[in-house]
Amino acid sequence: IDEIEALSSIYGEDWCVVDEDEKIYCIKISDCLDQPKWTLCLQVILPPGYPTEEPPIYQLNAPWLRGQDYTELANSLEEIYLQNLGESILYLWVEKIREVLIEKAQSSEPELDIKKTTEEVDEDDGEDFILDYEPIQEDPIKMLNYMTSESQEDEELPPIHHGNPVTDRRSTFQAHLAPVVTTRQVKRVLEKLYENKKIASATHNIYAYRIYCEDKQTFLQDCEDDGETAAGGRLLHLMQILNVHNVLVVVSRWYGGILLGPDRFKHINNCARNVLVE
Repeated sequence: IDEIEALSSIYGEDWCVVDEDEKIYCIKISDCLDQPKWTLCLQVILPPGYPTEEPPIYQLNAPWLRGQDYTELANSLEEIYLQNLGESILYLWVEKIREVLIEKAQSSEPELDIKKTTEEVDEDDGEDFILDYEPIQEDPIKMLNYMTSESQEDEELPPIHHGNPVTDRRSTFQAHLAPVVTTRQVKRVLEKLYENKKIASATHNIYAYRIYCEDKQTFLQDCEDDGETAAGGRLLHLMQILNVHNVLVVVSRWYGGILLGPDRFKHINNCARNVLVE
């Protein structure tokens, strides 16, 4: 139930409940472009023994998916299941399919902006981009805090905290956090962060925020991958699991030229978790 609720929250309208009693679900997956070129529908049936004893029963539906493409994708899903026996795997399946679609889109459109694709090649090793670690316990006067006069609706910029950077195989990750209670503050914080040349030059600036609306007793939340496939959704999912609210988390990644595979998501989430806990 927790997995289904999380998936429904992350994928929104793309997630469809076909039959709640029989646990049949369908999700529309695309290559994430403004005008999706490749889409696929994954239909799954969750048997009584899922996830501890039985894998999902699934069907892949796409007019272009046949022959070797279907076999390779099916083998990838089976491999993910075998590597995660007894664990919930629907999210991993969906994001694996999305990665395949993005690779297919990129291979057919070589002129796509290289900067905003997953695992770019970057000649810089990222070492010069690390911001000074600023513990949250520091004097708040030292934190960025100012007002602008662009309009009467401008709000005071919340304090911004920079987490401890993590480097793995020449890729560097660093989380930034700010307390926010309005989407205007979210925009102000992002604008301020991007004024920093080190952050602006990051290969990816992934972010997610959750704001609790007291009057409606609902959450206002959103996320951005910034080219790092599915990273924003994973970051938002982490914040949902930790039950944090009224906060914006941005994770900058400077790619160092060596592919990290799934480890990049581990570093993104760990950086975010550490700055949240602190």
